[in-house]
Amino acid sequence: MTQNEKTELANLFNEKLAPLSLKERLNFIVCKYSKTVFTTSLGLEDQVITDAIARTPKSIEIITLQTGRLFPEVLELIKTTKKRYGVDIKEFTPNEKSLDKYIGKYGNNGFYESLELRKKCCFVRKVEPLERALKNADAWITGLRATQSNNRQDIVFAKYDADFDLMKFNPLADFTSEMILQIVEENQIPINPLHKKGYPSIGCEPCTRAIRVGEEQRAGRWWWEQESDGKKECGLHVSQANILSASVLSV
Repeated sequence: MTQNEKTELANLFNEKLAPLSLKERLNFIVCKYSKTVFTTSLGLEDQVITDAIARTPKSIEIITLQTGRLFPEVLELIKTTKKRYGVDIKEFTPNEKSLDKYIGKYGNNGFYESLELRKKCCFVRKVEPLERALKNADAWITGLRATQSNNRQDIVFAKYDADFDLMKFNPLADFTSEMILQIVEENQIPINPLHKKGYPSIGCEPCTRAIRVGEEQRAGRWWWEQESDGKKECGLHVSQANILSASVLSV
């Protein structure tokens, strides 16, 4: 299929997925694609999807990006989630040579120095491992929602991702925060205790702070940067052509 044909197929999927429940959406995806990967950061949305996957007959591979700078609470939640649902969560780590090169040249916390160095770090610790995680997949499931930030307000149920050459699904695209919290409570889904301490969005420990009253959900991510809070991304869900220049790719 051509890229235009894949884009048209995604548009068709959007129409079909809209009236379905979360479980029905997951069943729809696995019936269309046999090699489906769900990437989780163990956030509220991702835990809701993991809970739903555990109730889905057909298998979906669950992976997480073990950046080496995660909160202890996230590491503990990985263990708790595996035990609770009896699922495997495969961890993808940074390429050792690339990480050593970055640290040797910029220091372990060089990302504080500039936006470019932060994006270099995100590329080494997240983007490149994600590329490996999705290498053999034909469909990718995420926990993205349209109301998470201004930068994500155009999130749809299905979109052809040209960077990874696969169909990307966001089955929670139309869910509100209230809906997510209701599902968590009703199903007693294990969640990160940091959420109750003002951390609605949790990334690497040195790059995340609790948000203040009135701030949007992702304001605590890369809090030292001047870039608009609603546009802050690590590169996982933004076209690489837009977020990474040749100089950024070169560590």
